[in-house]
Amino acid sequence: MSTQAHPRRIVIDTDPGQDDAVAILLALASPELRVEAITTVAGNVPLALTTRNACALLELAGRTDIPVFAGAARPLRRPPISAEHVHGATGMDGADLPVPRLREQGLDAATHLVDLLRSEAAGEITIVCLGPMTNIATALAHAPDIVPRIARIVAMGGAQREGGNITPTAEFNFYVDPDAAKAVLAAGVPVTLIPLDVTHRVLATAARLEPISKIGTPAADMVVRMLGAEDRFERIKYGWDGGALHDPCTIGWLLRPDLFTGRECNVEVEVEAPLCLGQSVVDLWKVTDRPPNALWLHDVDSDGFYSLLTERLALLA
Repeated sequence: MSTQAHPRRIVIDTDPGQDDAVAILLALASPELRVEAITTVAGNVPLALTTRNACALLELAGRTDIPVFAGAARPLRRPPISAEHVHGATGMDGADLPVPRLREQGLDAATHLVDLLRSEAAGEITIVCLGPMTNIATALAHAPDIVPRIARIVAMGGAQREGGNITPTAEFNFYVDPDAAKAVLAAGVPVTLIPLDVTHRVLATAARLEPISKIGTPAADMVVRMLGAEDRFERIKYGWDGGALHDPCTIGWLLRPDLFTGRECNVEVEVEAPLCLGQSVVDLWKVTDRPPNALWLHDVDSDGFYSLLTERLALLA
């Protein structure tokens, strides 16, 4: 794992989204990571809003030096699906951020990924995927030579024992663009997947949010407001004491992999069956001869994760 002297260089591919926002802030607050760029994709809300939200977050954190590249406005071959019923009309209910002055770059996200990876030594760049995998699949399709140059893809996506959160069988990111998820998992890049099996254990309870609320900075205050707004949906749906904090688990794994457990196994994504579209089929017990293609995480030290999150958010002004 990277150290402060030699930070791990990452690109965050995202569709902010309150929990995406927390993941971005966690990355920016962590000296072990160097955010090279943010690429945006349609998902939680349409592309124009996810891009605006990414720019607004960078302004809040004082990191307008990080470029933003807008990407895919729709899935590879399906109609777009969004989640305003969870995240609100802007995707960032509770954030109360002003319209940013920062604007995205002229280059599209997939082209930037290809250019960046071709310009760097193999293994230099890790891609952290917080939304549908459309941008990454597009880059891989256009430039298969980048496959051995990617250090790893760390993605929030999929579910097994938890079922789905958008259909009975599918997690939202995989459901929005199952063709992209299938292509990425078949590409031969090292992949870590953080599914609902993990994120549904990382609940933003009042007890866990209280230390964050005491930090007293604009970023920490915004995190508490956003999670309160997003939590309402999952409290009603699941009867939990707080909503699940999905996307920040990707950054948590990069910083503290010891907080998580998982195993290398084969993961396939269903793209044909209507009832199971987007389902992640996980061969945990090697009952097929399909080779492992992902590190599938299945458990987490939730209190340890929230301690890490609180510690790092306190570093942001």
